[in-house]
Amino acid sequence: MRRAAELAVKEINARGGVRGRPLALRIMDDSGRPDLAIRIAQQLVDDPAVVAVIGHLNSSASLAAGRIYGEARRPVVMISPSASSPDLSGINPFVFRACPSDVSHGAQLARYARHMLNARRVGVMYLDDDYGRGLRLSFVGEFKRLGGEVIEEDPMLSTTPSLEPYVTRLQQSGGVDALMLATDLGGAQLALREMSRAGVHWTTLGGDALSGIEQSGPLAEGVRMSVAYLVDQAGDRNAQFVAAYARAYPGERPDHRGATTYDIVHLLATVLRDAGPQRGAVRDRVARVGRDLPPFEGVTGRIAFDDRGDVPTKSVVIGTVREGRVVTEPGQ
Repeated sequence: MRRAAELAVKEINARGGVRGRPLALRIMDDSGRPDLAIRIAQQLVDDPAVVAVIGHLNSSASLAAGRIYGEARRPVVMISPSASSPDLSGINPFVFRACPSDVSHGAQLARYARHMLNARRVGVMYLDDDYGRGLRLSFVGEFKRLGGEVIEEDPMLSTTPSLEPYVTRLQQSGGVDALMLATDLGGAQLALREMSRAGVHWTTLGGDALSGIEQSGPLAEGVRMSVAYLVDQAGDRNAQFVAAYARAYPGERPDHRGATTYDIVHLLATVLRDAGPQRGAVRDRVARVGRDLPPFEGVTGRIAFDDRGDVPTKSVVIGTVREGRVVTEPGQ
């Protein structure tokens, strides 16, 4: 997110900035914690120089901070590139996101498991937070609707040291055709290690919080994940972005969080040019994008907000880890 935002700001300022003034970033780290996110949000709403917020990264922090941004004496617009909890939809008029919600991710993963993998029996391990619960519920609901059977739904925390009991119990129940990991990256890595130690090779699925798992070596080979963006997707705009990112950060490739952040910065630059820097005017202009104003065409696709601050037309694709990279599954 930080790298992509810095790249976008450099591009905007190289073209003269916004209304002849340079755009500036203030980088804040909430460590993915709601308590820190609240403190940061309070600092930002109290700073008159801040005209918009890009973030937060995860759902728990976004839910906590979003209430501060929207309910402050001088509210400020927040656009998250990656917070996907359904609970974020419509929490207040100043909160938006440019990524699909867990409803889209879970349903797409369930359809993929049933129709493409022909999975009949699945197990679910989920992180017991806003993200994990939301993804689990949408996946389980759709998978059952399609006639599949969910053998177990097992919770974990970020501090959970072992998932061995869950793996053993699934083995004893006859195994599964696929294992759904509604977890973060660390939880998925832990599950994969437990499976390896147990000698089981269930097809593994997960949401976009698994981004980065492709760097885990052979352990992650074949893992499927739902994402709103992959670097190999078609389009000249995306190709130009990927090339610019590679020049700016040699050896690095953007993920969905970075690409969406890049889009949000460019979107906000157009909003500021048209509406000026007043917070209320910025919010009102953002809310019109895709409604009575044209959608924003970004590297991640079309951004068009609905009246709940969501982008319901944003598509979700399934990617598979192949030799250290996530590539788009064919047939989508």
